[in-house]
Amino acid sequence: MIAYLHSHRRRRAILLCAVFLGAALAAALAAPRRAAAAQNLLLNGDFAKGSEDQPDLWRTEAWINKPDAFRAHWHSYTDKPCELEVDNLQADDARWMQSLTVQPGWYQLSVELRTENVGAKESGATISVMEDGIMSADIHGTTDWQRVTLYLKVSGQGADIDVALRVGGFGSLNTGKAFFRNASLIAIDAPPPNATPTYDLNAIRQQSAPAPIGSPISLVVTFAALAAIAWAGWRIYGDDDFRIFNALRGAISGRPNKR
Repeated sequence: MIAYLHSHRRRRAILLCAVFLGAALAAALAAPRRAAAAQNLLLNGDFAKGSEDQPDLWRTEAWINKPDAFRAHWHSYTDKPCELEVDNLQADDARWMQSLTVQPGWYQLSVELRTENVGAKESGATISVMEDGIMSADIHGTTDWQRVTLYLKVSGQGADIDVALRVGGFGSLNTGKAFFRNASLIAIDAPPPNATPTYDLNAIRQQSAPAPIGSPISLVVTFAALAAIAWAGWRIYGDDDFRIFNALRGAISGRPNKR
């Protein structure tokens, strides 16, 4: 009887261990899939979806928006990652773009890119946010695939941003071709130590905001105060100082001036 009880307990323990290990393995296999699906805030960041020469949820823009200035293509593959191409035929600031809303916090924005004959003097190929100077390290010349990254802090209530896969920059037009793949925007706790470049979006927007010009009510009050001062001055000094206007009115009407 005792041997039977020990055997029964051993089988139960083995069964419970098997169930626990199976559940843990299933969770471990499912977690990366859920995390991979949830962590990339860019929609269609792998450029796998689209039709003809247009990836879903991405659009093109350029400073010189003409066919002879730049070209943009979507390269769809089944045996390797899909790619977006920006080809600046003339000096330009051209890009693939996506708009999205992000919550407060830190973000890592990155993409793999390679270049062909991108000019050395002006802004090269980058992943950017379309705000004052928010961009990754810019790549020039002809290079193999590499990942470029920037870190962005968003404060307050969150923000609407435009992410750009770009050749050239604002006031820094460039020529050349770049290919992009595996773009991602990931929420993180904080950048790694000594990570660069890092940007504070709200601080940048505050610096570029125009100076306040006052409310309409304050302007009305100011003009009313000036009018009151003018009226008071006329009442105090008007008899002598405004006599010239009486003479002018008399000359215009042809009547002698009365003093």
